[in-house]
Amino acid sequence: MSTQAAAPPSLPLVASKPKKQPYPFYLGGLAATIAASITHPLDLTKVRLQASGDKRMIDSIKKTVRTAGARGLFDGISGTWMRQMSYSLCRFWAYDESKKLLGATPQSPAWVLATAGVMAGSIAGVVGNPGEVVMVRLQGDFAKPPEKRFNYKHCFDALFRMVREEGPSSLVRGMGPNVFRSILMNSSQLASYDFFKAELLKTKYFDDNIACHFTASFAAGTVATTVCSPADVLKSRIMNASGPGSSSTLGVIRSSLASEGPMFMLKGWLPAWTRLQPTTILIFLTLEQLKNVVDWKRGSL
Repeated sequence: MSTQAAAPPSLPLVASKPKKQPYPFYLGGLAATIAASITHPLDLTKVRLQASGDKRMIDSIKKTVRTAGARGLFDGISGTWMRQMSYSLCRFWAYDESKKLLGATPQSPAWVLATAGVMAGSIAGVVGNPGEVVMVRLQGDFAKPPEKRFNYKHCFDALFRMVREEGPSSLVRGMGPNVFRSILMNSSQLASYDFFKAELLKTKYFDDNIACHFTASFAAGTVATTVCSPADVLKSRIMNASGPGSSSTLGVIRSSLASEGPMFMLKGWLPAWTRLQPTTILIFLTLEQLKNVVDWKRGSL
């Protein structure tokens, strides 16, 4: 009597989950541009506090409205757009690419996410430097005496005149502190948002929704402001200056220490926090919603 081995039971076929497509590279830049447009008056006040002799945030806002009207609160908005669509677009793209290179996920240790932020900040700080110089000059112009103003019409006029009148080297003015600040910003803001979001989702109190995004971005904004404040002050002062010898980082530090003392490094912290906090929240809330729109559009195809 021959025995035949029983065939193993067939396993049901399970369809493999398709790999999620990456989001468009420009989403971060678009989200940052929308957020920066809304918070531009606070950013303008921060730059003028750092680059001029204004002492208080409210006094600086009143001075702007008194001298240029309510529209003066949006001086240099074209420079802000140029900066966001160069620097911010690059930093979000570079951060995602850096995480891929490192094999990082939102659940990765904080130091891995911070390393990706450092890599992104190094690239974005260089790419975005011309837009950064243009933005700072456009925002700080009306805070100066009339005879010392640049009187740029818009961001492209500023770009062309800087190259024509000061040479191409004007586009890299303050690049050292700007790249340093960019590294600090991206390793603190982007990395801490991913970290806090992942930690919140581990609790039973949060789902992946607006409440979670708001809380994570609030924490990320506070961390980023504290980490970046000293480099932000130096960057604004160097970029807003002109003339020989005015672009030396050590020279600016020495003159500022002599005239104002070491606390000049934290000058403008409150308006910086007041500006960066809502900006950070708006950036990440907008970015998450843009991602939802992309997911919805892909699902409807």
